[in-house]
Amino acid sequence: MPDVRAAPTPRFAITALLCLCLAACGGDGADRRGGDAPVEVVTTATVSMQPWHDRIRALGTVKSHESVEVTAKVSETVEQVHFDSGDEVAAGAPLVTLSGQQQHAALAAAQAAATEADRMYERLQGLAAQQLVAHATLDTQRATRDAARAQVAQIQANLRDRVIRAPFAGRLGIRQVSPGALVTPGTVIATLDDISRVYVDFPVPETQMELVATGQRLAGTASGLPEQVFEGIVSVVDVRVDAATRAVMVRGSFRNPDRVLRPGMLMEIQLERPERQALVVPEIAVVQVGRDSFVYRVRDDDTVEQAPVRVGARSSNQAEILEGLAPGDRIVIDGTGKLREGSKIRENPAPAKAKAAPAETPDTPELPTPQAAPAAED
Repeated sequence: MPDVRAAPTPRFAITALLCLCLAACGGDGADRRGGDAPVEVVTTATVSMQPWHDRIRALGTVKSHESVEVTAKVSETVEQVHFDSGDEVAAGAPLVTLSGQQQHAALAAAQAAATEADRMYERLQGLAAQQLVAHATLDTQRATRDAARAQVAQIQANLRDRVIRAPFAGRLGIRQVSPGALVTPGTVIATLDDISRVYVDFPVPETQMELVATGQRLAGTASGLPEQVFEGIVSVVDVRVDAATRAVMVRGSFRNPDRVLRPGMLMEIQLERPERQALVVPEIAVVQVGRDSFVYRVRDDDTVEQAPVRVGARSSNQAEILEGLAPGDRIVIDGTGKLREGSKIRENPAPAKAKAAPAETPDTPELPTPQAAPAAED
């Protein structure tokens, strides 16, 4: 009779062989996982104090040195218009004459009454000196004379309101009235702007307001005049900080002798700060995560750590570091996107080959190092 227990032997052999293969594969994977971490090729530089000349930039709107809407004070018909749209006028120049026939007639009657009151007062004054009339009669006539004079002055003031004059020298806008038009108090005749000097109000963040003072020089460029640079000074720094924007308003004053700057134009303002020493790094070295900023600082064993920093002003692709770094620190300036805390790095040899000067140290060049983009990795 055949032995039935000997039949499964080939299956056991196959199973054992598969287990050995899996164990071998698992051992290879463990060896790979337990191997050394990859070394990232990056570009580094050593941080040092450098001359730093930064600017505060802001946008503002051009405003006239003086600006007003010329309006009528009385209801009357326009008799004459003495200007054209866009005219330059002097202070006190007549712009519009309103009809005043009734006022002229009333003025003639008031002047006649005042003249008669003066004569009567002089006559009674002589009689009172001779004690022929009572002093009370003289006092009454004096009051009548003064009232007549006041009536004449009132009518003359009304007549002066019939001639609308320029309150200051400047340039007129578009004429809004014509002869024969009926105007009322508040009717706009034209706009008048003194643009021989203009103002530009612009915001400065409260973190930088201590850097702004009256008398500092400004440079402005208008979007409508891109090839011209206008020089000005800080004339006023507001005493209040806007609670919504956390900025203080600064007023710059600009001379405008050619009248090329117009009210309402958009102007970019640059306020230059004095040159100073600062820790400066390329902007690409600063990693921004939400509101936090950090750089990758290189340890002595060529691994990196995240160093939180506080960034100040930025200019020309450079950033000022206020806190978090010290002179002599070595940081990664290119290749930060592939790094993590503790990553091991190796200096990219491409910048070293490009430098011909033997005095330069290729491993830790002084900032600013990368004058050209580093070579791509293989």
